[in-house]
Amino acid sequence: MRRPLLLVVALLASGQALAKKVDLDYQVRLLPDSRQAEVRLTLAEGSAVRSLDFDLGAAGAYSDFLADGQWQAQNGRGIWRPAAGKTSLSYRVLLDQQPQGAGHETRITAHWAVLRGEQLVPPARLDQQDGTELVARLTFDLPTGWKGVETAWTRIGRQKFRIDDVSRLFDRPTGWIVAGNLGSRRARLGDTEVTVAAPQGQGMRRMDTLTLLTFIWPQLQAVFPRNPAKLLVVGARDEMWRGALAGNNSLYLYSAGPLINERGASPLLREVVQLFAQINDREGSDWLGESFTDYYAVELLRRAGGMSDDRYAALQARLHKRAAKVASLKGSKADAGQIARGVLLLQALDREIRLHTHDKRSLDDVARALMRLSSVSSEEFVQISENVLGRESEVLQSKVLR
Repeated sequence: MRRPLLLVVALLASGQALAKKVDLDYQVRLLPDSRQAEVRLTLAEGSAVRSLDFDLGAAGAYSDFLADGQWQAQNGRGIWRPAAGKTSLSYRVLLDQQPQGAGHETRITAHWAVLRGEQLVPPARLDQQDGTELVARLTFDLPTGWKGVETAWTRIGRQKFRIDDVSRLFDRPTGWIVAGNLGSRRARLGDTEVTVAAPQGQGMRRMDTLTLLTFIWPQLQAVFPRNPAKLLVVGARDEMWRGALAGNNSLYLYSAGPLINERGASPLLREVVQLFAQINDREGSDWLGESFTDYYAVELLRRAGGMSDDRYAALQARLHKRAAKVASLKGSKADAGQIARGVLLLQALDREIRLHTHDKRSLDDVARALMRLSSVSSEEFVQISENVLGRESEVLQSKVLR
């Protein structure tokens, strides 16, 4: 059996080596005056791609399409069939996003921009020739006076990045991006290059942020053993949304907010946990991902020595008060009470697992199992937890799970 297996591995490796590599370049020109960006996709050999079928989303987000080859847009989708040889598609995209009644999630001003890569290139279904591999790069053309740009991708030039996403057939920019006159701080934590960057004058506490991440990193890695090559934290203040939000190997943080608030919660750590755990719930189990995130955002800080017993007790009292009237955790959108009740259930489950396994196992083992699944339901969570426990769980017989 060994020789045929080695032959299969060798054939797969040779097939990858023989794949025809075709350059796909994204050129982005930021346009502060119109609050837009001009994006150009250039294929070194258009015949390698039969079509790209884009989901253009809300009307007005993308405009002014110009294409070599054929372009057809209708019903919120746009299909590009590239011409042979070197070929391009260009368009404009509106960058400012402002949720109703809140600050901007993404914004471009005369001096800086905070945006997401997903905005620049919409999701698309790729139909390419067999034996072809697209090699994607992202380059920025910055306005006069702007000094730099940061993304979650590996830098290969001054304003140039290599995009290589093994989870997708079509490599496109994803994650948070910040550009302008930036201030940044960097550190290598484990195998990850961590960068904290924000426009100058936006009140970002770069060293404080980096110090908190350094403090928590060993505990984070112990529970969620992911090793991204890069983690980017971007921040801004003026007219921006007052929260935090994770993206692909990156997160946004409102720069004027506290790293740890008066209640002992940390928006930064919550999004870092979400980014590393990636527990994706389904089938009316929204509480699951949210409660795991809240649980570990506090628990990792506590394990690192950043939370005293009296502060933890006060936090517990608030959780019990918030969860007091919750009768069920089921639902497609968990509210604050359900999330708090879910955290209390996870705490009880952790104690149960530790007790019955004599501290050999814990909720951490459940979390590591869940993070390896593409999605999970409450029923699967119960099954995995009881496998870790080695018996039926008394905690998980709770009526709130039914």
